Amino acid sequence: MNYPRFLEQIHADIGPWLEKGRVADYIPELANVPLKTFGMAIVTMAGDVFRVGDADYRFSIQSISKLFACAMAFGLVGDSLWLRVGREPSGTAFNSLVQLESENGKPRNPFINAGALVVSDILCRRFVSAENAFVEFMRRLSGDKTIDYDLRVAESELRHSHRNYAMAHFMASFGNMNMPVEVVINAYSRQCAVAMSCVELAKAALFLGNQGIVPSTGERVIDETSAKRLSALMLTCGTYDAVGDFVYRVGLPAKSGVGGGIVAVLPGEMAACVWSPGLDNYGNSLAGVVALERLTTLTGRSLF
Repeated sequence: MNYPRFLEQIHADIGPWLEKGRVADYIPELANVPLKTFGMAIVTMAGDVFRVGDADYRFSIQSISKLFACAMAFGLVGDSLWLRVGREPSGTAFNSLVQLESENGKPRNPFINAGALVVSDILCRRFVSAENAFVEFMRRLSGDKTIDYDLRVAESELRHSHRNYAMAHFMASFGNMNMPVEVVINAYSRQCAVAMSCVELAKAALFLGNQGIVPSTGERVIDETSAKRLSALMLTCGTYDAVGDFVYRVGLPAKSGVGGGIVAVLPGEMAACVWSPGLDNYGNSLAGVVALERLTTLTGRSLF
């Protein structure tokens, strides 16, 4: 597979899309990211790395972190996770509170904010510092010990977490939060503020395409069945309420974040990550979706 040629072709084609979309300015620190930046990386199961553009620039992973936090929680509590959070697409915005009341404080899935807060609650109960445990997890998966959260982004996010506080308190009223809300929100904000590059995120996601094992180290993160199930959740819930259109166009399990990143996995072959901060109306990277669509079209490789 001639990934270098495909990446160069995508980079050449993507130019007009970089002027579109809007950065996530509701988190002030993210408003400063230049709109026209673009990076993309592919890492194969054999460890080959292919990159283009700003693929080594670290950006705020934001909701991509939900995927890895869910893997941690799933590894800790197994299927009991699903007693507290569902496995269905929400059909609503990632920060919506609408369904929580009618569904008794149980979020639809772990990739919307409410579900991610339940996952953070589990991690906060298991670790003295859930945010530090998360950082260590990402360092192991990516093989880079310098990965950390950006304190300025975390504090900026924390100051604008009114909806997340509302969700957490609302779920607590239904008995679906065990730790103090302030502890959970603080850990969640720092988790989202972890900064990583496209190359590092693609490396970190490889275990999902390798039956739960990190190819470079042989570490088993989750069992084979859990890897299959988490990948299925990515496919059905990973790109907010635009997931149907994303699967139709791209055909890969993926998780996006409002920092402009999208990480995607082709089981048994590779993981890819693209970053462009201009977002569409759903909170997905506009150019990133186009780039991944071009990738699966050019390579002829997807789940379908």
